[in-house]
Amino acid sequence: MSNKKMDSLIQQMENYLECWKQFNHCINLARAKKFNAEDESQFLEVKSVLIQELELILAAMDVPYPTKEDVHTVVGNAPSLRFLSEMSDGALRNLENQWHKIYIGWHSILGQLKVRERAEADKSAF
Repeated sequence: MSNKKMDSLIQQMENYLECWKQFNHCINLARAKKFNAEDESQFLEVKSVLIQELELILAAMDVPYPTKEDVHTVVGNAPSLRFLSEMSDGALRNLENQWHKIYIGWHSILGQLKVRERAEADKSAF
């Protein structure tokens, strides 16, 4: 993979991880029951970006984990902030646990990309 493509993919992954942080922020808004119509709209937008960017990332590279199904399950289990705010505490903790595993998985992928980028830079330096 060229340096330019690698840089672009790393930037895309970093932006994608920011969306995952926003998703978690929305879960916390729902838990606190402190959200409004604008927050609901933002939550829908975050979910849309998560699913669309997932497709772009999967088209660019092989990702063993998290799987497409894992991501779809977490996003699909959170149809709205209102829905989340009405979930039991145990169900909400389970969703957060699933989110955390995926979030850590994406950070692992990002780390692997950065290792490859450094290896390529070291090769080209020689």
